[in-house]
Amino acid sequence: MIGSGVYAVLVCMNSVNSRLKNVVLIGATGGIGSALIKRLLQDPEVGHIFAFSRLSAEKPIELRNDKVTYGYVDLYSEKSIFQLGVLLESIELDLVLVCSGLLHDEHTQPEKRLSQINMENFQKLFHINATAPMLIAQQLVPLLNKKGKAVFAVISARVGSISDNRLGGWYGYRASKSALNMLLKTLSIETQRKLPQSIIVGLHPGTVNTMLSQPFQSKVPAEKLFTPEQSARYLFGVLETLRPEHSGRVFAWDGAEILP
Repeated sequence: MIGSGVYAVLVCMNSVNSRLKNVVLIGATGGIGSALIKRLLQDPEVGHIFAFSRLSAEKPIELRNDKVTYGYVDLYSEKSIFQLGVLLESIELDLVLVCSGLLHDEHTQPEKRLSQINMENFQKLFHINATAPMLIAQQLVPLLNKKGKAVFAVISARVGSISDNRLGGWYGYRASKSALNMLLKTLSIETQRKLPQSIIVGLHPGTVNTMLSQPFQSKVPAEKLFTPEQSARYLFGVLETLRPEHSGRVFAWDGAEILP
């Protein structure tokens, strides 16, 4: 436990972002990504935000700001992810937030039973939820600030915890998030050798009222269903508390560590 929900809400945003000269956000037009950008823009000390998504040309008008540069990335394309490193190669990064993820789409639904598993859906879930964040890390972790605290954070999920799995189901999503958590742990060990002040973490945002969760909200208590703005506020509270010794771990929106 590194904090609490109440503490996270009360954290001063200036203290979180005063060091953030350059921020990269992947998944910028999703519910959580958009809310995180809005939160960053509340602090005049934030330098610049580089925001990437497949829908960057259709970004909401309220997110247009001189401090935000929008760009395109296709997480299904290794070449497109490689271009992130090319575009940002001369920029020292203080924070990278990977907010992309896949639970369902028009062709993929969470499996309720073994008979529903198929290879195509598994490959898609693992690519977006595990492989793509590591390809992003491959390009951007070498650009992290080498002189002070720098964070590479990926949105994970509580259902990726093996020890916390009591309901079953959602085979591919659970497994892909478990794989992500292992990859982040492995990355943190390698990164610590060259960037001892860097922090590699997974973040669980809670159940957020976005397109990703909408089909599965019926059993979620109202007080546990967060708006994107709430979740963004909580996540920045967690980011504020992080120290290098927390690298390689996964934390929920309230600061509680999610065990493997």
